Amino acid sequence: MTRGGAEKSRPDGPERKCLATGETEPKAGLIRFVLGPDNQVFADVMGKLPGRGCYVSSTRSALEQAVKKKLFSRGFKTQVTVSEGLIDEVERQIVRRLVDLISLARKSGDAVGGFEKVKDWLAKEEARVLIQASDGSGRGKSKLSTPHRGKFIGCLTADELGMAFGRETVIHAALASGGLSQRVVEEAQRLQGLREKGGNGRTEG
Repeated sequence: MTRGGAEKSRPDGPERKCLATGETEPKAGLIRFVLGPDNQVFADVMGKLPGRGCYVSSTRSALEQAVKKKLFSRGFKTQVTVSEGLIDEVERQIVRRLVDLISLARKSGDAVGGFEKVKDWLAKEEARVLIQASDGSGRGKSKLSTPHRGKFIGCLTADELGMAFGRETVIHAALASGGLSQRVVEEAQRLQGLREKGGNGRTEG
């Protein structure tokens, strides 16, 4: 797709074809894979490893299809080795990436954690993204609403969200506009796709 001719209401940017679905999508929603020594397939979540890459949509169903149907061999045009835990490793890498980004946002003053702080940011319209732990109390989470025209992230556990804030657990968090918020949303979309059966990887907006 060219920058001017896309029918999709998505940010401009490079696109790649998914090995599993055959569809062309923005790179932000795909997982890049590269070949290592002995033709071992490795996930390149950051998209920075050298060499030719192949891409798969960030959904568990697409990744399972790529592994089951041996599509990596077709994509790399050679026989490859795929580890049994490749999909779980992809998920771990994205979780780590997402936690690190939220932690950086916190350190720069663009993220807060805890019910009262999040409630205050929402009241002052300082929050662009509401983040709530997937295993948090539904009743407690219902007391906070997604910012108007903002985003909601609900794919991290309380333990994972806690890691971003240097605490044991965190149920509620918020991100301010700007800074790292868009990158956090993009990584959350990828993680959500992996954690939903047949998920499309989208956060609520």
